[in-house]
Amino acid sequence: MTETKRTDEHPTSTSGWKAFWDKGGFWRAVLLGLMYVAVYLAAGNLTPTLFPGLYDSDDIFASAGSVFWAYVWPLIVGLAFLLLFGATVGWTTRLFARQPIGGSWWMWILPAVVLAGNAMRYATTDYAAFAAGVVLMTLAVGVCVGLAEEILTRGYFVNMLRAGGHRELVVALVSSLMFAGLHAINALSGASLFVLANTLVYTFAFGVAMYLTLRVTRNLLWPVLLHATTDPAIFLQTEHPAEGGFAAIAAQGNFPVIILGLILVWFVRGRVEARPGRVTEDS
Repeated sequence: MTETKRTDEHPTSTSGWKAFWDKGGFWRAVLLGLMYVAVYLAAGNLTPTLFPGLYDSDDIFASAGSVFWAYVWPLIVGLAFLLLFGATVGWTTRLFARQPIGGSWWMWILPAVVLAGNAMRYATTDYAAFAAGVVLMTLAVGVCVGLAEEILTRGYFVNMLRAGGHRELVVALVSSLMFAGLHAINALSGASLFVLANTLVYTFAFGVAMYLTLRVTRNLLWPVLLHATTDPAIFLQTEHPAEGGFAAIAAQGNFPVIILGLILVWFVRGRVEARPGRVTEDS
């Protein structure tokens, strides 16, 4: 009679697709970013080509429908792609899990500056110049962009860079650079070199702000929410600022973010070491 040895180990099989992405690292993050950009651009460019007249590119904020097709629709498609991708590699369930590493008190400074700047912009917008539906749809843009871009950058990119064994300083720098790189597609819309350079510097610093928000709150939900309040504030106040000097001051809210972002990122410390079945903080 043959004796059968019992074991509590249950070997699991991993698909080649999942194993590839689980290795993480810089180049896999770049590849995922390019895939997202391709999907986003396809949705944004093919839709008006196939269905002309959905919006007026010269006056996108003329109607709620125009805002939807110009901004919300491609973001919805991009978000759907990210969630579908996450499902195929088993990452979606841990997107909003507690972060394995926290942050120091000074990391609150930049998120607080972003929040204050957003509040000033909302307070100095001429809402009477907009149709109510346009304002609501612009707020929807914020929700979609917050979810899509934070899931991609502070969700997937950060975890992939950590899985590649990088220190948190590198994670902060590279994920913010990649976030800025996503906005290089603005060059395709005919933006001048000066405007593009200013956009890239600001989005890098804003990416640092969102990374620090992730660290101090230890949950992706808070960068999503802070990001969701930012884009609508900029869109609305830039399109129709209220009269008065305070509106001019509020319009300069990007500069404190840039200055602090370029400085504070160099103080980031720590390392998250991924091990089978668990993630630990390396102090």
